[in-house]
Amino acid sequence: MRTRLFTPYKIGDMELKNRISVPPMCQYQAKDGKATTWHKVHYGKLAGSGAALVCIEAMAVTPDGRISGSDLGLWSDELGWSLSEIVETMRAIDPSTKIAVQINHAGRKASERAPWLGGHLSQEEGGWEPVAPSAVSAGSDRPVPREMLPGGIEAVIQAFAYAAQRAQKAGVDAIEIHMAHGYLLHQFLSPLSNLRTDEYGGSFENRIRLPLAVFDAMKKAAPQVQLGVRVSATDWLEGGWNLKETIDFLNILKAHGCAFADVSTGGLHEDQKIPVGYGYQLPFARAVRLQTGLPTIACGLIKDARQAESVLVEGTADLVDVGREMLLNPHWGWQAALQLNEKVEFPPSYVRGMHR
Repeated sequence: MRTRLFTPYKIGDMELKNRISVPPMCQYQAKDGKATTWHKVHYGKLAGSGAALVCIEAMAVTPDGRISGSDLGLWSDELGWSLSEIVETMRAIDPSTKIAVQINHAGRKASERAPWLGGHLSQEEGGWEPVAPSAVSAGSDRPVPREMLPGGIEAVIQAFAYAAQRAQKAGVDAIEIHMAHGYLLHQFLSPLSNLRTDEYGGSFENRIRLPLAVFDAMKKAAPQVQLGVRVSATDWLEGGWNLKETIDFLNILKAHGCAFADVSTGGLHEDQKIPVGYGYQLPFARAVRLQTGLPTIACGLIKDARQAESVLVEGTADLVDVGREMLLNPHWGWQAALQLNEKVEFPPSYVRGMHR
């Protein structure tokens, strides 16, 4: 009897060989938004990891939408060609691995240094002024962003659409819109970061207006890919975005053609109280799956093959994100197959390593 982890799964017309997904993880190795040799080697390894789906890290829709100065971008055709080179490399390693890309605007969490350096870019370092729904910072040591004007909001919608068009042209199978972790679209969703009094703020219907418009514009621009979202199901703060709103929003997105939901939490503000540990995000994924019926990806410190299998057997999710462990062991998928006594097709060049 096959394990759930190695049972094929289908999202729309995208056929996945198993239920292992690699989530987007920023590498902070880009040059002016462009991919480098690092990205080709990194994603080539992940394409051969045994995972069915690999999501390329967040690509910014505008230069000021980058988290850091070393983020990947997708705001020009040249950067679209750069993405296509990553995709071609991944296809050459394992054509059966499906490829997604995450598309993002960092909003008020932009103009930062790489995480291992910390802090915010100075003007001398090439830093820029972040924008956001409202002039409210994400914490005591973070800059106050500039509130977006209606014209800027319309421009951002168009930028997301153009990025989706370029991603489709580059040959990806799926696009994940980043609506989580305190970045721009999440900032519009949460009443803690969105204090606007126009049609983009206040009520639930107003706060989802921009993210929904972005989804619709991207769906129209890239009809051939599976378009899904990553959400933070809770802000872990009183009065913030919550699970009920997440489910209501995802049901609306589903009616608009959303193909999947990658369920995470938090990231909006430094005051969040997150009980980090294995399984801390799983109840949110389970609720989303049961109450929306969307293909659901669960994440959160899933390290072991048996942990991943239990998530699927219990009906918590349809796929599992394995992130940190894939960085440590980019053959995690093959190792999981060995642990679960599954028979899978290993690359012939590496088969000798499977027998000890």
